Amino acid sequence: MATKLQEQISCYHCGETCAETIIPFEDKSFCCEGCKMVYQLLNQHELCEYYDLNKNPGLSQRIKVRKDKFAFLEDPGIEQQLIHFKDATNTHVNFYLPHIHCSSCLYLLENLHKINTGVIKVTVQFTRKEVDVIFDHTKISLRGVAELLTSIGYEPYISLQQLNKAKPRIPRTMIYQLGVAGFCFANIMLMSFPEYLGLEHAEKNLQYAFRYLNLILALPILLFSAQPFYNSAWKSLKHRFLNIDAPIVLAIWVTFFRSVVEVLTDTGGGYFDSFAGIVFFMLIGRVLQDKTYQSLSFERDYTSYFPIAVTVLKEDKEVPTALPQIKPGDTLLIHQDELIPADGILTRGRAYIDYSFVTGESIPVLKEVGEIIYAGGKQTAGTIELLTIKEVAQSYLTRLWNQAEKQPEEKGVSFVHLLSRYFTYIVFTIAILTGLYWWVQDPSKIWPAVTAILIIACPCALLLSNTFTNGTILRIFSRNGLYLRNAQAIEEMAAIDQIVFDKTGTLTTTTRHAVEYEGDPLSDSDLIALASLANGSRHPLSRALVQHLGQHRKPVDQFRERIGKGLEGWIYGTRYALGSQSFITGMKNLSSGTRVYVSVDNQVKGYFQFHNFYREEVNALLARIRPDYELAVISGDNDAERPELERMAGKKTILLFNQQPQDKLRYIEIEKEKGKKLMMVGDGLNDAIALQESNMGIAIAENSNSFTPASDGILDAASLGKLDRFLQLAKGNRQVVMASFVMSIIYNIIGLYFAVQGDLSPLIAAILMPSSSISIILLTYGASNLYAHKLKL
Repeated sequence: MATKLQEQISCYHCGETCAETIIPFEDKSFCCEGCKMVYQLLNQHELCEYYDLNKNPGLSQRIKVRKDKFAFLEDPGIEQQLIHFKDATNTHVNFYLPHIHCSSCLYLLENLHKINTGVIKVTVQFTRKEVDVIFDHTKISLRGVAELLTSIGYEPYISLQQLNKAKPRIPRTMIYQLGVAGFCFANIMLMSFPEYLGLEHAEKNLQYAFRYLNLILALPILLFSAQPFYNSAWKSLKHRFLNIDAPIVLAIWVTFFRSVVEVLTDTGGGYFDSFAGIVFFMLIGRVLQDKTYQSLSFERDYTSYFPIAVTVLKEDKEVPTALPQIKPGDTLLIHQDELIPADGILTRGRAYIDYSFVTGESIPVLKEVGEIIYAGGKQTAGTIELLTIKEVAQSYLTRLWNQAEKQPEEKGVSFVHLLSRYFTYIVFTIAILTGLYWWVQDPSKIWPAVTAILIIACPCALLLSNTFTNGTILRIFSRNGLYLRNAQAIEEMAAIDQIVFDKTGTLTTTTRHAVEYEGDPLSDSDLIALASLANGSRHPLSRALVQHLGQHRKPVDQFRERIGKGLEGWIYGTRYALGSQSFITGMKNLSSGTRVYVSVDNQVKGYFQFHNFYREEVNALLARIRPDYELAVISGDNDAERPELERMAGKKTILLFNQQPQDKLRYIEIEKEKGKKLMMVGDGLNDAIALQESNMGIAIAENSNSFTPASDGILDAASLGKLDRFLQLAKGNRQVVMASFVMSIIYNIIGLYFAVQGDLSPLIAAILMPSSSISIILLTYGASNLYAHKLKL
């Protein structure tokens, strides 16, 4: 059995295991010249405190960034669209740095000016993995800033989408509305104390002054701060649906005008404090809820995945060109690991195209000169040239995305809105019955009794319980790596009864392969020789084999690579060969799965069997969720993994292979017609249509801000094993809301006892309404966190 050979010395900079080559410097060891160079750079500028804050905080520099990668930033048109501000000397720009991960990163980036004096100031937005850079463009260019960040291990991620869209943020208007409501609420409460304490008769002039000041302070809340509730209520009424904001708006206006009437007729101080409290507390809930997912982009299009520019060959010159300017007939130079932005014909080089993001097929496809390569594939082995046959906007990837852009059906209506509808009907019924009673008994009490009912029975407590619970749950989710589009997604999660998984990139990771050797035993020298032979190829299977055996670079004589077949060469007088079954054995390839055969001195020794590498937590996760949910695995890959998936997911799990995007969509539609509530968990563009069609779409991502299709939620790949606990917490959300709703009903019953008698004093309202709001906030926050703690989230 073959085993992986590796050294046990770790790189001082990045912490990765050094292979055969160990680069010493001073008393430290480095895995590559890149890591050593970054250390020297930091040491030269006295920034080695970077290594004291965290152990091995750096990122591996083994994969070099090509010299001209950021040449497109010299284009004035592209530069103008990226920068935020520019004057005679200073330029302000924002970069997304996906490699930010710890306090050492923060320290190094905010001391960037010590490395290059052209950088004036760097401010790190750690949670969004962004940096705001102010630099002197007379000393360093925008391209220079990007290359400087890359040289220390923080390569900026710059996509075509950045030219078109800004990141979503909490509207500044909402912050102003909250600030105005808070200021007015605090001052109204302060000036209402004489009314509470019965001191208003001590000085009549001050009483009038305080009442009219309260009226003046209430106007900005009525006309400005409460606008979000007006807009929401109006939209629902236009669609003939009574959402929870409609009765709240009614309560706001009734409270305000009842208070105005009392002040103008000198019959009381009104309920301005309760009115201001309603708006203030509800705005807090909405802002906190919005803040949870303000930095995530759930509405993505194909431009999210493309770079801003690509290299075009014109008159033997490499010209960085913005993607919208690419035309049919242009020759593109595609470097290794670059995404192909437009359909084209391969004119030079050998292409091993990874289509896993588009089709789900995990093994890269060999393309010969003259074959068509479709947009969305990634070149994995060297540099190629491509003759463009379609513009970016007309390419296969764009058409596939546009299929996913059909308007999804309404995901559902929150049960809170349904509860509020019945709540509103009950309140109106009580108000009408009370009015009829006092019309017979004492008509003078109709106005105070009916308006008091509408004030005290406002469903704001129900809305508060919902928004604060949802906000707390969203923050717990995000703290654990799940970022939901909105609060409604929590309820959609709770109703799920079938979970559909994509395989490649979701249950498995595309960056690693599980490799097993079958055949005659190989000596350590044979393994080192085979690793050295594989090192000479950029084929994805050769690279996976090197990763399995370790980095070794013994001299290889007469090295030869036969495209699509295999490798051969002489090492210390022995002929070694790696390749397909037909290349090594001369027999037709009839085996299932992916194999690389081995021969030593023309003797077939065996083969390396490649399997998808399942994420470590997948086996236990499937075992936990299998009893409670129906499971399905739908993959664009072949069925070589069927036995392994049946072992992990169980015999009852539906397994479908060789599925195209439309096949996944069709499965979702058929299951929904049966009345099933489906959650789709996928990662690539091939899953985008199914993600949108399902009741709940979760996109798996290696980082939360890039390279995920449109979805209802983004799940950090490292948190996939928590999916069952996320589902349990989503179900607990409804229980917490119902408990807080019961509490609000108790407060309403107490308030209605006074209201129906027409004796609701401002003091009772001032006690009941804030106390109900505060107790509900405490209940929702405490219960949600207690339940999350129980689930170890």
